[in-house]
Amino acid sequence: MNSPVERIAGVDEAGRGPLAGPVCAAAVILHPQLIPDGLDDSKRLSELQRERLVPCIEEMALCWSVAWASAAEIDQLNILQATLLAMRRAVAALKVCPSLALVDGNRCPQGLPCPARAIVGGDALEPAISAASILAKVARDHAMQRLHELHPDYGFARHKGYPTKAHLEALRLHGACVEHRRSFRPVRILLDAAAEQARSGMSTTGGP
Repeated sequence: MNSPVERIAGVDEAGRGPLAGPVCAAAVILHPQLIPDGLDDSKRLSELQRERLVPCIEEMALCWSVAWASAAEIDQLNILQATLLAMRRAVAALKVCPSLALVDGNRCPQGLPCPARAIVGGDALEPAISAASILAKVARDHAMQRLHELHPDYGFARHKGYPTKAHLEALRLHGACVEHRRSFRPVRILLDAAAEQARSGMSTTGGP
């Protein structure tokens, strides 16, 4: 009698550090006998390598899912809790309930439908987490390219919302758009400065 296929879900995120856009999480249950070649931490792979691996992962995995927490949720909850929320949503969206979730990092989301274990550096150690890191990274990059079409002044397609010199200069020139994370310090400082400038302008008075 054949033993059942072990259902281990790898879970990882992309987009904790940017100043704008959502955070993305992915969950992947790989088939033990169908592991795509070339899996690794998404940060170690080129954009072309990641793009080529996505269809392989999606076709060969037992199941996979991608989920999000918005910029507004990040501001409301903080980035850690929003990331854990996106991870929980990704695991919940899997069509097959995992027997175990392996989560990249040092924290596991609460309320998962299965036991979970956090693995620091797991995206370079566990193939299922590597696969999740690739799906999350590519999905978020695509989302930021779509945001670039809506908000072309900020260059989201190039820097994906990270605090590059060009992004910070665009923030200074154009202010924050709806997708900027207002709880993040560079955005908050800019908004506070703009509000102070507006107050100063309104407080000027004239005499007879």
